[in-house]
Amino acid sequence: MKIIVVFYSMHGHIYEMAKAVARGAQEVEGVELKMFRVPETLSDDILKKTGAYEIQKKFAGIDICSPDDLVWADAIIFGTPTRFGNMCGQMRQFLDSTGGIWAQNKLVGKIGSVFASSATQHGGQESTILSFHTTLLHLGMIIVGLPYSFEGQMRIDEITGGSPYGASTIAGGKGERMPSENELQAAEYQGRHVALIAAKLAGRR
Repeated sequence: MKIIVVFYSMHGHIYEMAKAVARGAQEVEGVELKMFRVPETLSDDILKKTGAYEIQKKFAGIDICSPDDLVWADAIIFGTPTRFGNMCGQMRQFLDSTGGIWAQNKLVGKIGSVFASSATQHGGQESTILSFHTTLLHLGMIIVGLPYSFEGQMRIDEITGGSPYGASTIAGGKGERMPSENELQAAEYQGRHVALIAAKLAGRR
C-alpha cells in the first residue's frame, strides 16, 4: 500500500504529529510511505516576525507536494493547523490546485484522513477536520477517522486533543505546548488504522 502524509506546520506542532502518523502507518506490513509538505504562502519576513522561520528549517528538506503525488497514493493523511475553525490557507490553496485531477476522477476511491492542531482546547480542532472532510468527499475519497478503539480519547485525567474525526493537539496561545504523549499515540493509531484499512481494500480488488 502506498501512503502519503501531507502537512502544513508553522510552529512544528503538526510536523511532530505527522511524524507520529507516519510511524504508525509504517508498522503495517507492506506500506510504502512518503511525507510531503504543502507550499508556503507567507513571506520570509512574516515568518521571521512570527518566530516560525527558524522552526521551519527543521522540515525544510521535506519535498513539496504536487497534485500528481496524491494520485500515486492509495491513502492520503492530511495534517493542518486550525485557522478560525477551518484548515489553514496554505492547505486550502494546495487543495484548490487539485482541480485537474478532480476532473479526471484520479482520487476517487482513495482513503482520506485528517489530523489537526489548535491553540486552545476548544479552538476548532473538530470543525477543522469536519470541514476538511467536505473537500475529500468532493474528491471522491473514502474518509477514515480515529475510532474509539483508541481509548486515549476517552481520558479525563488530562487536557488532550483527539476525537472520532481525527487526532489533534493543543498548541497553546503562543505555541508553547508541544503534542503530549497521548496525542502522539492518537496520531500513531490513526496512521496505523488508515494503513490497515488500505490493506483490506487492496486485498479485495
